[in-house]
Amino acid sequence: MDNRKGDIQLTQKQIEKLCHRRYGIGADGLMLLEKAEGYDFKMVYFNADGLEGSMCGNGGRCIVHYAHASGIVKNEYHFVATDGPHDAVIEINGLIRLKMKDVPDIESHTTFDFLDTGSPHVVKQIHELSTYDVVTEGKAIRNSPKYKADGVNVNFVQVIDDSRIYVRTYERGVEDETYSCGTGVTASALVHAHNERGFNHVEVETNGGKLYVEYDRTNDHSFENIWLAGPAVKVFDGSVLL
Repeated sequence: MDNRKGDIQLTQKQIEKLCHRRYGIGADGLMLLEKAEGYDFKMVYFNADGLEGSMCGNGGRCIVHYAHASGIVKNEYHFVATDGPHDAVIEINGLIRLKMKDVPDIESHTTFDFLDTGSPHVVKQIHELSTYDVVTEGKAIRNSPKYKADGVNVNFVQVIDDSRIYVRTYERGVEDETYSCGTGVTASALVHAHNERGFNHVEVETNGGKLYVEYDRTNDHSFENIWLAGPAVKVFDGSVLL
């Protein structure tokens, strides 16, 4: 929604209803395009539960598309979100590249890795991901004693080859599997590289489409100059009565 005039004030209950797939429009999240001094715009993101969320990578790419369609016409954008400033580029082929925050460390555990790419993510490798019960297993990790209080997104990854992975995500705030999670795709690609199975360009397949992650590795545990790229497509516009 375009909130550059600042006249849209939504309650948690209203956002939750708008995102409901049976009683509302239906969405994994809701975003407001707002003004911010020194930036092209500000991205304000809410999860489907109506609470303001952390950074949403695919949301960031989508709001760049929306900003362009709403009259902020540029090839390169500089905007601010909850995790700080971001740069974005609309490429000639229509793909939108979003610069993500640097990742100073990956926390390795016996059966999974943890890192923050603007949102916190657990990344776990699975061999047969297409038939894996992502919702049950993701919910169990998200609600485990270690992560229950603040919540965590859970990414399950199947390695296809040295430069391609397949990712499915259980997302906090949605409390279900989402078809594609940008910060989760980024986290999964970096763990893939961290485990020395990738190059500085990883192609990521999700149930919602194909994304690309580029990065510079500064050492075995940290990354910078991280870019998430993929399409953003307008589905519809309209009005809704609250």
